[in-house]
Amino acid sequence: MRAVPPSLDPAVVSEIDRRLAAVAVEHGVRIPWAIESGSRAWGFPSPDSDYDCRFVFVRRAEQYLSLWPERDVIETPLDETFDVNGWDLRKTVGLIVRGNATAIEWLRSPIVYTGDAAFRDGLLALAEATVDRTAVGRHYLHVGRQQRAGATTLKKFFYALRPATALRWLEVHPQAVLPPMDLPTLLVEAEVEEAVAGAARDLIALKARTRELGAGSPPAVLDRFVTAQLEAASAFEEAAPVREPGAVRRLADEYFRAQVLAG
Repeated sequence: MRAVPPSLDPAVVSEIDRRLAAVAVEHGVRIPWAIESGSRAWGFPSPDSDYDCRFVFVRRAEQYLSLWPERDVIETPLDETFDVNGWDLRKTVGLIVRGNATAIEWLRSPIVYTGDAAFRDGLLALAEATVDRTAVGRHYLHVGRQQRAGATTLKKFFYALRPATALRWLEVHPQAVLPPMDLPTLLVEAEVEEAVAGAARDLIALKARTRELGAGSPPAVLDRFVTAQLEAASAFEEAAPVREPGAVRRLADEYFRAQVLAG
């Protein structure tokens, strides 16, 4: 599958495709999932935003049996336009079952460079079966707090607003585990007040046409929203896990073995 909006620079997309193909050949891996992360996939790009391609790769079965395992990350040259790197399936699965929302978000990206839908759906099903929502909540809580520390620019504020809205989504969906990735969808599904949603939409529109937002203060209604959500989510700090660790490890092992042997 492929989902690349026309707003992306075709020349940049072609270079990302070339890099992905080169990685597969040079490292002898298959890449069943490659997406855009960062501000473009989060729904608040700037005109000069770089491209953050992330991919999951799977090595040959015999490589996982080696006494000298290879790195679980593959990186391509980083510059002002391109940030293209990926994680081994083993690393990805391990992070997902521990509630790392970054790895989970890769499966929900609205921008897909290349992907096997069955692979994506299988990994999402594993996440649904194993991820503890308390771990996801703690992830977004810690990210939000980190971004609120120190001096705040309008650009930096987005990186607190999105996790705060994800926390609101978890509050509104008490039985769900995996929030959407992009901020516009989160704002709708989290059922935020219209004053908050409208201010967020205005700020997204400003960022879309401004190369550098500068050090201005965020709208008061959004600042209050983020503060309130981070305070309300502090309960995640002490929340006990609800998944049985042995069962989680068993399901993760079964999924990983099946994927490696299928390759």
